[in-house]
Amino acid sequence: TGQCYHTFRGHSAEIVCLSFNPQSTLLATGSMDTTAKLWDLEKGEEVATLNGHSAEIISLSFNTTGDRIITGSFDHTVGVWDVGTGREQNLLIKKPKNNNAIDVYKVNESKAAMQCCLCVQLWNAVTGTHIATLAGHSKEVLDVCFDYTGQRIATASADGSARVYNAGTKQCIAKLEGHEDEISKVS
Repeated sequence: TGQCYHTFRGHSAEIVCLSFNPQSTLLATGSMDTTAKLWDLEKGEEVATLNGHSAEIISLSFNTTGDRIITGSFDHTVGVWDVGTGREQNLLIKKPKNNNAIDVYKVNESKAAMQCCLCVQLWNAVTGTHIATLAGHSKEVLDVCFDYTGQRIATASADGSARVYNAGTKQCIAKLEGHEDEISKVS
């Protein structure tokens, strides 16, 4: 119908990323104001504000069950938050400040992936332990995602290829080529 159900207001700067939870009951928004907010889609109300980053939140994603959300920030950190309480559970990653790569963060039930230049860093989303580095692209990785089961990780690169990795073995199981230019998104 094209009908607008709700207009969400509350950030003091631009919203640069957003994500629905798997149940489509919540919307998360990340902003240049250094916060993320959770919104109840039925009521049209703010549920929680996630405070803790010292710079813009540029990426966020719910896990597969929707009880946690991961946020990535220009402060070079990744936070894992409890959706029910709005409290930070874990500060995962501290990147070197001289790394100017675009940050892309995705999470599934137990793993977090962070794009870092030519590779993807894979982390345990509960403990913050580094699991593996997924390499193989010849130019910058621009996007990363998990499949719905958390068994595969796909990457998109400026080299015009996409790769699919087995999340268990960390091995590249498919190299997808055919684009003439960069692939900016993968899903």
